[in-house]
Amino acid sequence: MKVLITGGTGYIGSHTIIEMIETGKFTPVCVDSCERSTPETIDRIEKITGVRVPFYQLNICNKESFFKIFEENKDIIGIIHFAAYKCVPESVEKPLEYYRNNLQSLENVLEACLKYNVSNLIFSSSCSIYGEVEQLPVNEDTPMGVPFCPYAHTKQIGEEMIKFFAQVNPQFNAVILRYFNPVGAHSSGLNGELSPDKPNNLMPIITQVGIGKMEKMTVFGTDYHTRDGSCIRDYVHVSDIADAHIKALEFLMEKRNGTNCEVFNLGSGSGVSVLEMINAFEETTGVKLNYTLGARRTGDIPAIYSDSARASNLLHWQCKKNIVEMVKSAWKWEQNLVIND
Repeated sequence: MKVLITGGTGYIGSHTIIEMIETGKFTPVCVDSCERSTPETIDRIEKITGVRVPFYQLNICNKESFFKIFEENKDIIGIIHFAAYKCVPESVEKPLEYYRNNLQSLENVLEACLKYNVSNLIFSSSCSIYGEVEQLPVNEDTPMGVPFCPYAHTKQIGEEMIKFFAQVNPQFNAVILRYFNPVGAHSSGLNGELSPDKPNNLMPIITQVGIGKMEKMTVFGTDYHTRDGSCIRDYVHVSDIADAHIKALEFLMEKRNGTNCEVFNLGSGSGVSVLEMINAFEETTGVKLNYTLGARRTGDIPAIYSDSARASNLLHWQCKKNIVEMVKSAWKWEQNLVIND
């Protein structure tokens, strides 16, 4: 059963392809523009799994090029849609780019589902759709909040697009997965998060400072109403996030869904602050980090973490890897990057 992975050379996409190959339940086909990733990821996947994944390097916002994939692979039964811009500060600086890219790509995916009778979609959403909440943990019934940034707003709009599309296409089935904060790398250390010269996510910033690629890091905000003043997030190992996508596909294929558009949170159920993550890295690796305390960053919310009971009960999914495993795998990946540079 072929499944198209959009954004498949990206961080979560590539780990999902690895998980898909290792479970053997579905056959992945990858598409990615590699605008924010690298085609060499396909080589890394092959090194880990021994499988060369079919790969199309193109931008799925180009409908004509995108649809050719379905003409050449008429047996695609599902799409896992990762492809999107996802940097919060950049979305604040370049809102139109985010709306254009994230929404046009989803529109083309939905149109492809209709045109080529692809009845299963797994959509990569985000906990950012909740905004700043008064009560934690959040669950799937927590209403969407006021978006703090254009990135979050594109995910809110994307979810609504899928829900309205599902209402008028009863043969279509979707699972919306709201990620909390994926971190870590494959246990081999051969695949992980590739970041630009100035990474925006916490873990690659930590590992790059630890390895010496960056001189120092800043903790953005120390006056939030949290236990140590820094932001709190719900961190989940990327391999656990990848596993959830396989389980979501099985959920649809086995027709266990109650409606044709289901929503699940993917979180650990507890939060870790920025300062606590720094301490976890230092304790796990023995490496001291050079960091300073700074002002709040535009687009950040104080705290978010999830009640993931619904995913546990219906998808039979839960986090397996703890914060030590997250740190160890991310650090192993960072060290491998230095060795191979």
